[in-house]
Amino acid sequence: MIDEVTDSQIRQTLVRRAGADDAESLVQLRALMLAAMGNDVGGPDAPWRAGAREWFAGQLASPDTFAAYVVEDPSAGVVAGAAGNVYAHPPGPRDSSTVRGHLYNVSTHPDFRRRGLAKACVVALVDWFRDETAVGQIELHATDEGVDLYRGLGFIESAYPTLRFRTTKA
Repeated sequence: MIDEVTDSQIRQTLVRRAGADDAESLVQLRALMLAAMGNDVGGPDAPWRAGAREWFAGQLASPDTFAAYVVEDPSAGVVAGAAGNVYAHPPGPRDSSTVRGHLYNVSTHPDFRRRGLAKACVVALVDWFRDETAVGQIELHATDEGVDLYRGLGFIESAYPTLRFRTTKA
């Protein structure tokens, strides 16, 4: 099992970029995250999981616009991760870039929490956005439990709330 280690040790030895074989692990982490947010995610055969697995597999095949970083425990498998996409966005006075980043799917298996693993994955993802993409801003939706992590990394609240409108599509 992974013991308490420093942020630097985690980044250097444990965090790796997810590959094609990690789609299922990303789905499992997503289920953990969604359940922690109070959603009923169903069992391992819930219909949304097949669609999510296919979606993550497709995203993993697009390394210029998608990245996920994970931490893998030798016994338990992938136990933490974070993912992000690059998407088109028009320039503005405070961001002249034409792309933004969306960070999401940050999750850690309950047995491995409070060790800095999610933070290390987020830092690796932010480094990817900064160093390997043209992204001018990174956006995310934070849970109450995760907001301090993001603030500690320099994320700030937007002046404008996120609103959502659901269409009739499932």
